[in-house]
Amino acid sequence: MARVLDRHLRTDTFPLGIRVFRGDEPLPERVRRPWRDMGIKIAICQGIGMARRYGWAVAMGPEDLSCPIAQVAFGFKPAIPYYTEGNLAAGMYVETCGAGALTEQEVPKFAPEEAGTVVVAPLARCTFEPETLLIYGNSAQVMRAVTGALWKTGGALTSTTTGRADCADIVIRTAREGRPQFILPCLGDRIFGQTQDHEMAFTIPWSQVPDLLEGLEGTHRGGVRYPIPAFLRYTPAFPATYQELQRRWDEGETT
Repeated sequence: MARVLDRHLRTDTFPLGIRVFRGDEPLPERVRRPWRDMGIKIAICQGIGMARRYGWAVAMGPEDLSCPIAQVAFGFKPAIPYYTEGNLAAGMYVETCGAGALTEQEVPKFAPEEAGTVVVAPLARCTFEPETLLIYGNSAQVMRAVTGALWKTGGALTSTTTGRADCADIVIRTAREGRPQFILPCLGDRIFGQTQDHEMAFTIPWSQVPDLLEGLEGTHRGGVRYPIPAFLRYTPAFPATYQELQRRWDEGETT
């Protein structure tokens, strides 16, 4: 799967497999825990950045996280009134707490009983069955993923964003809605995850990845490819002086 994705998308960073390990389910071997192994607490987007840029398998539980939004979204901390009233968004993303409360309502969230350790790893090195495939790329690469995902179904692919908490969109919304989506990286992802201005993200439930791969192959045969082919079979236009020289040649002028 990783080879097919690389052939068609050629992304700069590794495609990732994501899974939430719950209860007593054992974690994969050789995963890095930010607090235990590095002595730091991080954001989910930061761990995703480590996985896709370093090639690490990273496991993140409540003891590993410093981002308050992620702690609420992933069910590790309660959504107390100070949060639900919109104080985190007010004055930064929205004008008022009332508007902030509406924004927080749009962030997908795990209930406490759904919480678990989030594990991300490069697809080619996954030792576990992912729940979600995550790809970062430029808009053309994400467009290719979208067309591949629609190969069998047709129609359109729609996404929802608030411009923040993209970790919840990546992991939680994809699992909840059971459909692919393209994702606008949030401010935190750009600051802490080192996501660049030209990058977008794409997610798809793992069960739909075979159809995605078939769709990438099918659209490739149809001519939808990356890198985007340049159209070069045309006669270029030249400045008037160049055209005048050509006219003189055409009329037989030689001296």
